[in-house]
Amino acid sequence: MKLLSFVSAVLLVTSGFFGCTEDFEEINTDQRSLTELDAAMLGNLFARIQYRGYFINYHQTPQTLFADYYTQYTTNLQNAFPSDRYIQVGGWIDGCWRAFYGDIAGNLGVLLEQTDPAEYPDRATMWAIAKIWSVAAFERISSYWGPIPYSQTNNGEPSVPYDKQEDIYRGFFPTLDEALGILNANTGGNAYGDNDQIYGGDIDKWIIFGNTLRLRLAMRVSDVDAGLAQTQAEKAVADGVMEDKEHNALFQCTANSYHNMPRMLPWAEFRMSATMESILQGYQDPRMPLMYQPAVTDGEYRGARNGYSIESLGTIPELLPDNLSDYGPRYVPVSQQDVLPYEIMWSPEAWFLRAEGALKGWNMGVSAEDAYNNGIEASFEYWTDWGLDMGTLQPYQQSLNTPVATWDAPTPISDVPVRFDAGNPDVALEQIHIQKWLGLWPDGWEAWADQRRAELPKRYDVMVSENPNVPVNKMPRRIVFVESEYEQNDEAVEAAIGLLGGDDKASTRLWWDPQ
Repeated sequence: MKLLSFVSAVLLVTSGFFGCTEDFEEINTDQRSLTELDAAMLGNLFARIQYRGYFINYHQTPQTLFADYYTQYTTNLQNAFPSDRYIQVGGWIDGCWRAFYGDIAGNLGVLLEQTDPAEYPDRATMWAIAKIWSVAAFERISSYWGPIPYSQTNNGEPSVPYDKQEDIYRGFFPTLDEALGILNANTGGNAYGDNDQIYGGDIDKWIIFGNTLRLRLAMRVSDVDAGLAQTQAEKAVADGVMEDKEHNALFQCTANSYHNMPRMLPWAEFRMSATMESILQGYQDPRMPLMYQPAVTDGEYRGARNGYSIESLGTIPELLPDNLSDYGPRYVPVSQQDVLPYEIMWSPEAWFLRAEGALKGWNMGVSAEDAYNNGIEASFEYWTDWGLDMGTLQPYQQSLNTPVATWDAPTPISDVPVRFDAGNPDVALEQIHIQKWLGLWPDGWEAWADQRRAELPKRYDVMVSENPNVPVNKMPRRIVFVESEYEQNDEAVEAAIGLLGGDDKASTRLWWDPQ
């Protein structure tokens, strides 16, 4: 198995992204041989784990070419890219796996060992924040594959077994309990300082992040363990979750930890989806000119259906890049890569989670309608940093506008308006998920996970599916296990398929995504 832990603190913190998989023996290194690291090195290590743990530097293949297409934030225009037609290119997903397990998983293990409160009581808050971050990072990986190496990562053996996804998720909650218990005993303090490019080491904000992560995970498991979900969601809200932009978890990019999206836009590989056009144009959404740019040819905001064939991409004039809307002006020019924030988790999601919880009858401290409107307000508030006028908020919240047809989708994607319908739970749930989907943009990774769980918001059928296991009117439920694991960790992968509860296919549902 290509799973390398931290071999040399100085070398890995300063090495290139794939250096560890190219230059070292492919083993699962035993951490127990490590020497003690000083506080400065631990801060540098945490900075690396933050940046790479969410694939901020490696955005294209893990997210743009999979989750962003699957959730239909964007559509593909590059005829060499088959992922929008549901082909999961082995090299792309293998690279994502290696990037995580060849770097982040091992380095997380080292950081947790070197800040273990039992050994280093003065580093307890560093351990707690790293533990919360590990839950966030591993949850994303499990949301792609299902069973993954987790509890025995860095066990010093040539092969590492996979954990059952149910066990992983159930274990997240006591992990958060322990970490948040330490942070709650140290409110007002700081850990990692400037090496924390999200909160600057502010422990109070990490507490809110951890509580909000608990709320997200609670909703994720709500279809398989409603009791656990309600208990954990209510605890999260009672302890305090994100409510406004001051709580938002935004990784502040720099020249040394740049944002990948501004680099990608000149490649003209993707544009707005028809699903997004139907909703934004229909709602006359004030966020549209900030999220996307008008088409170069005529100044209109326009998307296209997902999954066009290679032949169509080469012959239909409407599919030329200049005829469709690219991502928004904040990503231009390329130099924006050094100054933009990268969204990790932010307050609109927390409000929409509370809105859905309230619909379920959970105690969310607020009604479903109020949480819904607060979520829209929080999203608008975030976009004021990019020029949104808050005067547009109330008319939007009261709007009866509905989604519209597009040039290649003659039927609107939905018929629900923006104004909340408290008298119709089914409509209300769809409204919550449409606004949550808009509020999560551009985090396709989380949007696709939530869409699989809820089957909302609705999506247009893709034009063509080249995956025999996923028809055009369905979406992939997971990413298949990677080729390098079959080659180097085959017994563990075969056992993982048994834990998956189905074949190693894109159509197999994850534990928290039952039929």
